[in-house]
Amino acid sequence: MSTVFASPSENGQTSGATGGASTSAASTPRRSAVAAVTNRLASPQTINFVDVPAQEYYSTNVFTKSVMKDRLPKSVYKSLVRTIDSGEKLDPEIADIVASAIKDWAMEKGATHYAHIFYPLTGATAEKHDSFLSPTADGSTLSEFSGKQLCQGEPDGSSFPSGGIRVTSQARGYTIWDVTSPAYILENPNGTTLCIPTAFVSWTGEALDKKTPVLRSMQALNKHAQRVLKVFGHTDGAFVASTAGPEQEYFLIDRNFYYARPDLLNAGRTLFGAKPPKGQEFDDHYFGAIPERVLAFMCEAERELFKLGIPVKTRHNEVAPGQFEVAPVFESANVAADHQQQMMLTLRKIAEKYGMACLLHEKPFAGVNGSGKHVNWSLGSSSQGNLLDPGDTPHDNAKFLVFCAAIIRAVYKHQDLMRAVVASAGNDHRLGANEAPPAIISIFLGDQLTDIFEQIKGGGANSSLPSGTLEVGVDVLPPLPKDAGDRNRTSPFAFTGNRFEFRAVGSNQSISGPLVAMNTIIAESVDFCAGRLEDALANDPDSLNSAVQSLLSEIVGECSAIIFNGDGYSEEWHREAAERGLLNLKTTADALPHLASPENTQMFAKYGVLSARELHSRLETYQEQYCMTVDVEANLAVNIARTMIFPAAIRYQNELASTCANLKVVGFEFDTETLDTVTALVKSLQDGIATLEYAIADDSAVAPEDACRHRCDAVLPSMLSLRETVDKLELIIADDIWPLPTYQEMLFIK
Repeated sequence: MSTVFASPSENGQTSGATGGASTSAASTPRRSAVAAVTNRLASPQTINFVDVPAQEYYSTNVFTKSVMKDRLPKSVYKSLVRTIDSGEKLDPEIADIVASAIKDWAMEKGATHYAHIFYPLTGATAEKHDSFLSPTADGSTLSEFSGKQLCQGEPDGSSFPSGGIRVTSQARGYTIWDVTSPAYILENPNGTTLCIPTAFVSWTGEALDKKTPVLRSMQALNKHAQRVLKVFGHTDGAFVASTAGPEQEYFLIDRNFYYARPDLLNAGRTLFGAKPPKGQEFDDHYFGAIPERVLAFMCEAERELFKLGIPVKTRHNEVAPGQFEVAPVFESANVAADHQQQMMLTLRKIAEKYGMACLLHEKPFAGVNGSGKHVNWSLGSSSQGNLLDPGDTPHDNAKFLVFCAAIIRAVYKHQDLMRAVVASAGNDHRLGANEAPPAIISIFLGDQLTDIFEQIKGGGANSSLPSGTLEVGVDVLPPLPKDAGDRNRTSPFAFTGNRFEFRAVGSNQSISGPLVAMNTIIAESVDFCAGRLEDALANDPDSLNSAVQSLLSEIVGECSAIIFNGDGYSEEWHREAAERGLLNLKTTADALPHLASPENTQMFAKYGVLSARELHSRLETYQEQYCMTVDVEANLAVNIARTMIFPAAIRYQNELASTCANLKVVGFEFDTETLDTVTALVKSLQDGIATLEYAIADDSAVAPEDACRHRCDAVLPSMLSLRETVDKLELIIADDIWPLPTYQEMLFIK
């Protein structure tokens, strides 16, 4: 029988940094943590996965269309579905009917409260719970839930980052029911809560959240995609939605190690840590057998995600030791963004049940691969299907080529924005390393599409490279159809068959920002394409083919510099990219100012996605978050170095000095090389602490951009210098003295 793993407290041990093993006076939190992990006991499996198959509980906690159909009058149901599927305006007259039905459904599932779920600019998920129960005059209660309560809530708008849109004296904010993202039940051992996804706006109607711009950008993209489809004779009006399937990478470590590392607990990443003797160089972890404890966690996490209607499909070991991945199938971009937030919460929550911590930071461990959130993006409609599906002969698929060319143009024109929306203090440690896309934005098309666009550049595409058949040379293996092109894991924006994969998104990010950027720049580019084609057909209704050829040639001729199919990690590419005129925005301090450039400000306003004030509020918020993140890390580094590393180094130095002195008394000469090295490193440690403290205190910047620059150019280098000293000490100081769990322990002890 499968097993799950109990926490130390369930086995009579003490959870946390001290573990449950008996300790001596010389014990460190690290040694106690190791003892707690290695003494962990397994408890019997409790999930009935045989008698209750997954298909029976999939979406059981979601107010799905099928539930709506069963519980709502036919006219109300049809009205809701038109809003969800076609983007029609929501009829406010049906709110009370829907509220009554959804309340009854939720209470049948044990709900006593409802919560408006929203996504402020913190990037986290926020929720405000209210009870269904209202007291009556006779001392009893009634369960109430009106259409107004469903549609509107009122959290404090000034207590979330808003870039100055809301302040304490102007605090009113509203949550507004998003009917396109289904309500769901949040389970707890002591009850359930009805959760209603909402937008979050100010009293002035300005967006304070991540969701509202996603919805606006999807609306803009649909509007202009309809124009291109009309040119090709498709006039059914089926809503063209952007879709997303974000892969989620994460690390798992035992929570005893987690609680023994103040840097992981407070910053989400290790600020110190020497490279272990074995890392990922053998590539033996990638797609390897999943450890039993981890697999038990995955099974339960997936079960909870299935109940919420989140279509997780893939699970596997990732490249780095202790790193894993879960990936869903495609959904409407707005729903995918909501589900991604729920997924992160679920992974963290279920990991705790198995005595582990789920690390979603982009770079929790130096020297091994960090974690990304590859956002697979496409667009399509119920009548046209996936508009990025090239078909068997893509050179003849004019509609596909127009949308594909629009995307090429969009990324070329707005490469700065694509880089800015993935900029964060955490992602800076990952982007540009030999594990993730470089900070230079480019597009990988693959051999087949590259060949087609080269033909277009030369005057017209007449053929497509054949896919062919894969020959392995083993008779018992069946022949396999071969893709027309290879994959490129070094590209930040890669075409992968019927979608583009934005690989630069950080693992801890909300995908909403990248979705807003992709939807909006592609809406702008599709608008451009639609205008060119409409003008040509207005002059000559039979000129569609020549108009498409002219448009594609123009885009390829102007924007082909963004197409790169080679090794994005190579130094040669960095030099070539510079020659092509592509941007290389290496840090958040470099990239963020581009978010609100005049061109981007104008574009977001033109397509009704973000006003200039809303966009600048985001820039200010993200700059502030970058500075606060670096400040927390810098202060942590000083604290850990002074109160944990320095005392350990002094103790070891004292042991060496005492040994040297004692041997000298009895006439033996003691080699002082190690003592000299430790003494020099202790001095370097003290100097490093002082230098970092000075860098922290030397912040005289007033403008947010200058504050980011100071942290990038002064604070972070000082932290790195201090780290180099600490990591050298870790490799010298006696094992029984070193206070912090090591990389070897955290990554390999499960």
